[in-house]
Amino acid sequence: MGPSPNVTWQPPRVSRHRRWHALDTSGATVWLTGLPASGKSTVGAAVEERLVESGRFAYLLDGDNLRHGICGDLGFSIADRERNVLRVGELARLLADGGAVAVVALVSPFADARNAVRHRHEQSRLPFFEVHVATPLEVCAARDPKGLYAQARAGRLPEFTGIDQPYEPPRRPELRLTETMTVAAAADAVLALLD
Repeated sequence: MGPSPNVTWQPPRVSRHRRWHALDTSGATVWLTGLPASGKSTVGAAVEERLVESGRFAYLLDGDNLRHGICGDLGFSIADRERNVLRVGELARLLADGGAVAVVALVSPFADARNAVRHRHEQSRLPFFEVHVATPLEVCAARDPKGLYAQARAGRLPEFTGIDQPYEPPRRPELRLTETMTVAAAADAVLALLD
């Protein structure tokens, strides 16, 4: 994702080091990826809550919530899904630069787009932790809290990840969460990455 034409980066007056030192914080991005209904939002909310309760600035960037605003103009084609991931990645990177822990809960089905987000964080020297919420498709479909799998299988929801579009699981995530873990145990494991 490149810059718009004819724009110049406006450097901040406060360096990252100075900001983080003054606020006694450090930023990072935790990227929760997995099939729809895998538990990303549930784990992400638990991580955000625990971080905030411990006095750390964290913010959950939930995929559905972002499509109510900043990503509301995007559809669900492969190209739009990639744009969605890159856009959310930039938002997470800016939050992390500001000293927050950006907790992203986003299907983000394509490895290349997730890797591009990781690369941008690496270029910016910001920690990036990819967490695969590795709930199997049949478990996600059985949960189906929003009825999306049923709609997709009935042909009423085209381009649905796991049914009509592929999901490319991460090859080497920093952490893999399984469906047998409790939410508390999954949150503990994610928080251990940040420590």
